Amino acid sequence: MSDPPMKDEYPANFPREISVYNVAIEKKVDKESMKIGPVELKIKEERDIYDARELTHIRERSYQCSYGDKDFSQKGILIKHQKTQIGEKLYQRGKAFSHNTYLIKHQRTHTQEKPYQCSQCDKDFLYKSVFIQHQRTHSNEKPYTCSICDKAFSCNSNLRRHQRVHTGEKPAKPHKCSQCDKAFSQINVLKEHQRTHTGDNPLQCSICGKCLSSNITFITHQRVHTGEKPYQCSQCEKTFAHKGDLVRHHRTHTGEKPYQCSQCGKVFSNNNHLIEHQRTHTGEKPYQCNICNNAFAMKSYLITHQRTHTGEKPYPCTQCDKAFSSNGSLHRHQIIHNGEKPYQCSQCGKAFSDNSNLKRHQKVHNSEKQHQCRQCGEEFTRKNVLIKHQRTHNREKPYQYRQ
Repeated sequence: MSDPPMKDEYPANFPREISVYNVAIEKKVDKESMKIGPVELKIKEERDIYDARELTHIRERSYQCSYGDKDFSQKGILIKHQKTQIGEKLYQRGKAFSHNTYLIKHQRTHTQEKPYQCSQCDKDFLYKSVFIQHQRTHSNEKPYTCSICDKAFSCNSNLRRHQRVHTGEKPAKPHKCSQCDKAFSQINVLKEHQRTHTGDNPLQCSICGKCLSSNITFITHQRVHTGEKPYQCSQCEKTFAHKGDLVRHHRTHTGEKPYQCSQCGKVFSNNNHLIEHQRTHTGEKPYQCNICNNAFAMKSYLITHQRTHTGEKPYPCTQCDKAFSSNGSLHRHQIIHNGEKPYQCSQCGKAFSDNSNLKRHQKVHNSEKQHQCRQCGEEFTRKNVLIKHQRTHNREKPYQYRQ
């Protein structure tokens, strides 16, 4: 009996690889029903024997990656894996990808297709992983638990970020901006940052005309116009437009203050508050007024200060016609209407509507007399009392009776 034909001698259209073995196992030859000659039948039998042996050999075969220690049972899977190692990108539509599935996911950013829909709130999502994370906001499922403090999180990335509070580890930021000293942990965040240098803002709001550099900031900005607040607190039902605001708000319930000043040990619930506090140690004032060159440690202070130049007072009182340049000034004013006196002296119990009035009052108890008359040396706790006293020396009488 002659040797079975070599695989390369099979006809070009003969099924190869796994299809060959499927034919050998699943389709048995019925000698009686086949209407072929004895020579052809003999060749067919020999071919089936060869294919069965080859199938046994394939099952035992292991394909090893030359770039690492991984083994694969199929050569096609090995080839796909190696593309990720050597950086070959087969599927291309301008931007290149190593797997076709990555290309399909990327194309949804152009088509705006969102195949994953939440059954509870009808929100649509581009990626399945984001959809799963979103569903946990409804179920309150938090499968990721901190091994140190037992705090639980709905997302693994949030757990990793939280664990840095315990370890003091700072996130790696390998992506550096070539135009400034800033570095970023993700390349897409770096690309968005670089647009602040180039001025490239591809997304424009159709309502106010403002241009935004990324899809996320564009969606967040639109909530200013729509008033949408999709993030709700599970404890007090307060809603927020930004997820970060909800996370910070949660800490008012838990009392968590994960950010600690390395110089004085003071703790904060918000990283931005820590950064602003640290400027009290360094004396840094990065926000400068372009009119009078006054500098401020916080951006909000600069904005409020600039209103002294423009005269803008965007915070009106709902009970009278007064308006104020800051929300804090409005709040202090409104106490006058409701008669509230939240600031109480710890020594005598006297209450005040304004914290500055309380501080002036406390000097009476502390016997702090910081204001001294230059002519007679008498000291006073309050500056306005010193001014009145000085009029006795110069005989000034500013208040004139008019009939």
